[in-house]
Amino acid sequence: MIQVSNLEKSYGRQVLFDKVGFTINPEERVGLVGRNGHGKTTLFRLILGQEHQDSGTISIPAGYRIGHLSQHIRFIEESVLKEACLSLPLREDHRDESYKAEAILMGLGFSADDLVLNPAQLSGGFQVRLTLAKVLVSNPNLLLLDEPTNYLDIVSLRWLARFLRAWKKELIIITHDRSFMDSVTTHTMAIHRCGIRKIAGPTENVYQQLMLEEEIHEKTRVNDEKKRQEIEQFINRFRAKATKAKAVQSRVKALEKRGRLEKLADTRNLDFTFNSAPFNSKHLMDVKDLSFGFDSGAPLIDGLSFYVGKKDRIAIIGKNGKGKTTLLNLLSGELTPLRGEVSRHDSLKFVYFGQTNINRLNPQKTVEEEIMDAQPDHNRGASRTICGVMMFPKDHALKKISVLSGGEKSRVLLGKLLVSPANMLMLDEPTNHLDMESTESLLEAIDDFSGGVVIVTHSEMILRAIATRLIVFDNGKVTLFEGTYQDFLDRVGWNNEMPLLKREPEVNQGKSVDRKLLRRHRAELVNQKSRTLGPLQKRIIEIEREIMSLEAMVEQGNKDIMEASVKGDAGAITSLSKALHNSQSKIDSLFSELESLQIELEDKTKEFEEKLSGVETV
Repeated sequence: MIQVSNLEKSYGRQVLFDKVGFTINPEERVGLVGRNGHGKTTLFRLILGQEHQDSGTISIPAGYRIGHLSQHIRFIEESVLKEACLSLPLREDHRDESYKAEAILMGLGFSADDLVLNPAQLSGGFQVRLTLAKVLVSNPNLLLLDEPTNYLDIVSLRWLARFLRAWKKELIIITHDRSFMDSVTTHTMAIHRCGIRKIAGPTENVYQQLMLEEEIHEKTRVNDEKKRQEIEQFINRFRAKATKAKAVQSRVKALEKRGRLEKLADTRNLDFTFNSAPFNSKHLMDVKDLSFGFDSGAPLIDGLSFYVGKKDRIAIIGKNGKGKTTLLNLLSGELTPLRGEVSRHDSLKFVYFGQTNINRLNPQKTVEEEIMDAQPDHNRGASRTICGVMMFPKDHALKKISVLSGGEKSRVLLGKLLVSPANMLMLDEPTNHLDMESTESLLEAIDDFSGGVVIVTHSEMILRAIATRLIVFDNGKVTLFEGTYQDFLDRVGWNNEMPLLKREPEVNQGKSVDRKLLRRHRAELVNQKSRTLGPLQKRIIEIEREIMSLEAMVEQGNKDIMEASVKGDAGAITSLSKALHNSQSKIDSLFSELESLQIELEDKTKEFEEKLSGVETV
């Protein structure tokens, strides 16, 4: 458990946290959301003691271990598996549990051959994966994950999601992939206006609550301002009349005591559309019998054929290092095929957001200059407009590229793409440095785009939202799949997805078993299963009904508060707010109990299924 109270942290005039408080309770898995630059990573660093708060306390129990991805990668063992095993917790019986480290490594995308490699031989991406594996193997009390989706491919992400759902301790995760976060967390914690709000359930719950509170704040502020104006008018009207002196003084004192609600500052969203160029033909691009490889070994792409239609949404998916970015480079003309051809229509106009394109930005130029460079007429006014859309207003457009964060550089690159009209987008993992709000804005822009889109992504959220056709790199080959991502999972699926954990080696005792005893044992297990799971299922149903009832009360309470706000009934607002807070606290408590019971039910069910599967029937 971690308790934070009255936390304050500022950098110069920028206030990140103002008297923040929250608690991470046992077995809670918390998604941390908030815009880039609002303090998510800083909060991690404060919890880890890598930075110090200006005031307030962060209470961590003695012996409480925190696991996180260190920015400083350092390996000391001669093989990947031995390096991962360094993090295994020591057991009193000294039992070899290297199978756990091996299972986690394989789940994160390492092959059996990779396990004997020296860590120094790994690519940068796989060195990060090895560091992540060491964190997971160490089984800490609290796991801090900052954008793990940036380091993993889609198959490894699916494995990690299952791993985190089974995590029995505490977790705080930052990710721009809302569906990934919602699939593994029990609570959501939002950094908003220098405060932190934590609510049970998915991200939608906390965003709806924040929106409701801001609506109530604004209605209350408008009503208060109206009353203030009425009091001021009374004072000004009767100030000179002796007969009204007492009433005037009473209102003057009331006005002095009356608090004034400030108007909330607008929060800026990334809001843009791609500039669609007209296209009247059927196919933007035709690919026939495409083959490519970098050496004399097996080609990365062999005999691939497909077309890109003017409204297509084609997703290129698969593990890292299999040829996804290479295929985009072939389509864009940056690479030449070994065999086959890429035929581009004469009217094709495409823009390409590549993984390495951010590095092509000139660090000595300003945001404005970079966007001007992408314009044929170098129009400064148009560039400033794009800067504003990309959330670089006024003097922020004069920042040099060298001082920008990864997310800000991604926005500059997107801004450059908006300058030129296009009827085809080629996007290589465009969301890696964007926050959740910016990612969703990008999805809306892609959805509105009238041309074709070819995108490389590991995000199942994006795949489910936009993909209508797939190019799949899996099982050593590349194939075209006609259908959505869910169709692919239902009809084909990923080849050899790794289990969460390989079973511990069992010792075969070689004893014969009496079949009658087995049948009796099975019957006893079935009865025991019913006695154990029945009460759990009953309590879960009771809690779900109680939550539904309380949520209906909360919904009505919110409506009542809004009505009271319009009427300016301060007493009713106070009373209703207290009741609403009590109901919400009860809901949070019930969700915690429900999560615990559901995990217990899943564990017990799996335990009995494994026991029953081990009992032979006749």
